[in-house]
Amino acid sequence: MELDNIDRSILNIIQSGFPVDPHPYKVIADGAGVTEEEAHRRVMAMKEGGVIRRIGASYDSRGLHFTSTLCSVKVPPELIDAVVAKINSYVEVTHNYQRNHAYNIWFTVIAETPDRIDRILKEIQGATGCAEIRNMPALKNFKIKVDFKFKDGKEQSNGAAEDEE
Repeated sequence: MELDNIDRSILNIIQSGFPVDPHPYKVIADGAGVTEEEAHRRVMAMKEGGVIRRIGASYDSRGLHFTSTLCSVKVPPELIDAVVAKINSYVEVTHNYQRNHAYNIWFTVIAETPDRIDRILKEIQGATGCAEIRNMPALKNFKIKVDFKFKDGKEQSNGAAEDEE
């Protein structure tokens, strides 16, 4: 999908601060210099075109007293689609991706308790036959925040790492 300067302006507005407002597309429109309808149309087009992956809130799971873990599992190539579908069936799974590694499927689970995470992993093991799932709880979080500044057909990363305890 080819982006023009209005699309880039909209991305700059929404990537780290989607407006919490009764009329968010009006706020976006005012910032981008277009109508509310045009702002909505463009955001939806970028979502459908794969430029925008997700529109939604990001929560601090630790602030909500939830726990999280990174998991990896060895999955035979012929079973990847079925195992990924099972993993993705849990609302507690926030990320799931394939890697070129012996442990070729990696995913993140966030749940209210460590016991809930253990139950999810046991259910995945039982349903998929994948005997070994590595459960790697975080010892220390390093939050990386990256905003891309889209300007004149170019994007520039403005990344900053924050040490979180």
